[in-house]
Amino acid sequence: MFPNGWPGRGLLLLRLGAGIVLTHDGVAEMLTAPEGHGIIWQSLATIGGVLLLVGLFTPMAGVLTVIVELWTAISRADNLRICIMLAVVGAALAMLGPGSWSLDAWLFGRKRIDIGDR
Repeated sequence: MFPNGWPGRGLLLLRLGAGIVLTHDGVAEMLTAPEGHGIIWQSLATIGGVLLLVGLFTPMAGVLTVIVELWTAISRADNLRICIMLAVVGAALAMLGPGSWSLDAWLFGRKRIDIGDR
């Protein structure tokens, strides 16, 4: 879906909020973690965050966010609230779509087909 107006702005805010947190946490964890420790999961979180920020492949990025955050919540106990919240926002974005202010809308958006009189 590619809603305009206030619903589109709301989806933009959800995407930006989740994308910024995912990208920041992923990059910060990769820079401070011991070598090879969780680097794959943090790379996936960073990729998902960047995709959500720009609104590209949003349903897949939302599902990726859910998987990464649930794995993070199960594997370590710190920041459980943030993991659950990001998983919920990722699931909501996967179901609702990116909104009209996204690369998905620009690349794959609504198509208008005019059927003329014959």
